[in-house]
Formats: sequence, structure tokens, C-alpha cells
Amino acid sequence: MFSKEESRQLRQEFWTSFGKSFPRKWILYDTKLKGMRFKFHFDTKRALIALDLEDDLEHRIKHWEKLQALKTILIDDYLPDAIFDEDYFLENEKEISRIYVPLEQKVSIHNKNTWRDVMVFFNDKMNLFEAFFEEYKEVIEG
Repeated sequence: MFSKEESRQLRQEFWTSFGKSFPRKWILYDTKLKGMRFKFHFDTKRALIALDLEDDLEHRIKHWEKLQALKTILIDDYLPDAIFDEDYFLENEKEISRIYVPLEQKVSIHNKNTWRDVMVFFNDKMNLFEAFFEEYKEVIEG
């Protein structure tokens, strides 16, 4: 078991190490589309990358429909393991729409032996997700 402070330090060390190992500017919150953002998630049980739609329902539906229309392209050409979840609930019980790719192996941010696998996964999958987004951004915002 780790104290809150030890856990915080490990998290900080992971993200600092990830930034140094794969130095680049990710799109993340800078999609230029309201309520749409990319996320990295890594905790004590899992790691995943995601594209979240968190805006009001009208914008969520509009963007979700565009992404649904592009689903085959995303899965066939970029991320075959992508999961589309129109009604995804965050830990705080907020409802969003999410497209995500989980890392299909047991990992923990508290286990440094799993860090390298997660970093490579994050880099490879987010690069593909961002390439898809850049290619089809005009369609999505249309």
C-alpha cells in the first residue's frame, strides 16, 4: 500500500518520465472543438487513451454522429481496438460520450515495471488517434 503522498509522487514521476521519453506536444485539450478532448488515463488498475465529448447534449450528439459515421475508418485504418461508448459514466457520475482504447494487460501506475509498456502504448495509440483526428477534423466539426 502506498500513502497518498507516495502515490502522488509516483504519478508525478510517471508523467514526467513519459514527457521526457516521448517529447512532443499532444493535442489533448487543444482540439479547437468545444467539449472535445483527448485524454491519457493511467491508474492502479488500467491504462487507456480516449477522445471524450463532454459538452452540452446538443454538441455531444452532433459530434458523436460525425464520429459514428467515421467509425469504420477509425477502426479499419487507425485503431482496430477502439471502443465507442455513447453513454460513458465517469467516476464522478458525469455522463459523457467516449471513444477509447484500453491497454489489454494488467498495469499499475504504482508498478514501475509496467511503466515502459504504458508509455509505448500511449505514444503509439495516441499518435494514431491524433492522425485520424487531423485527417478528419473538418468532417467532425462540419
